[in-house]
Amino acid sequence: MQTRPLGQTGINVSRLCLGTMTFGEQNTEADAHAQLDRATAAGINFIDTAEMYPVPPKGETQGLTEAYIGSWLKARGKRDDLVIATKAAGPGLEHIRGGPRLTPEHLQRAVDDSLARLNTDYIDLYQLHWPDRSANFFGKLGYQHDAHEDATPLAETLMALKDLVDAGKIRSIGLSNETPWGVMQSLRLADSLGVPRVASVQNPYNLLNRSFEVGLAEIAHREDVGLLAYSPLAFGALTGKYLGGARPPQGRLTLFERFKRYTSDLAEEAIGAYVGIAREHGLDPAQMALAYVNSRSFLTSNIIGATTLEQLDANLASEDLTLDDSVLEAIEAVHRQHPNPCP
Repeated sequence: MQTRPLGQTGINVSRLCLGTMTFGEQNTEADAHAQLDRATAAGINFIDTAEMYPVPPKGETQGLTEAYIGSWLKARGKRDDLVIATKAAGPGLEHIRGGPRLTPEHLQRAVDDSLARLNTDYIDLYQLHWPDRSANFFGKLGYQHDAHEDATPLAETLMALKDLVDAGKIRSIGLSNETPWGVMQSLRLADSLGVPRVASVQNPYNLLNRSFEVGLAEIAHREDVGLLAYSPLAFGALTGKYLGGARPPQGRLTLFERFKRYTSDLAEEAIGAYVGIAREHGLDPAQMALAYVNSRSFLTSNIIGATTLEQLDANLASEDLTLDDSVLEAIEAVHRQHPNPCP
């Protein structure tokens, strides 16, 4: 398993990261432990979670994902061999702290609650799950500035994170669902205020959504703030299993109709073309899609997720797949025809 530096932190993370948002919804605690065992045996040292998980988020299950990881850590030991990342929720989920904000008070409580659930006394990478301001994320387009927004100043949030670093509760910080402005502003504040420098940005990136390349990829290279790519299989759509309107019984898009980001007619056309490339070259469509993400120079780690061990094994195999020039050229040809159908 290849490793890559996590920004300028001195921490090295595996190129594949185990995503865990199904733990507590589609996966039981026993399932979760089995996935964690399989992933770490394959060389993964990087595990990503969030206080709001599992997804879909709801009060009855909130925190179960971290708790399942915590029970596994307690049974397994060897905590220092792993890089554990979690996230603080932004505004909009009333079942978390009555409506979470990225204020000092909320962040102190969020970190303490995550530490307790995770059965650890430190978090390696603590991320802001989405901004506490009006911005484009989760597929939103057409930015409209709100001059009267109720936003937590980014400087206040970063100062609170500095306090948590100084207290030894977190080692490094990252952003998620962030814009180029948000990343550069965070870096500017790190220089001017002496707050921690962000190490990474966790944004969606896959064959259907390469919007990271527009502004953030240059930042990743020039500022050492690499991508933690989430949804590399577009909620499983890039496996091809939903083509032609198919809805396999246990598929995420079958179980949860709220997830519409990768189900448009434009997406269907692009997915069909990418699956066709894989089949023409004798490749598994999911492994091809993951290998493409793995190959990006601005990537720090590719967050893979699964609901079965068979799916996890297939995803892990992408680590050993290198796409040849003919495949890459075919992928770029489809991208030119269907550029970012699912931003």
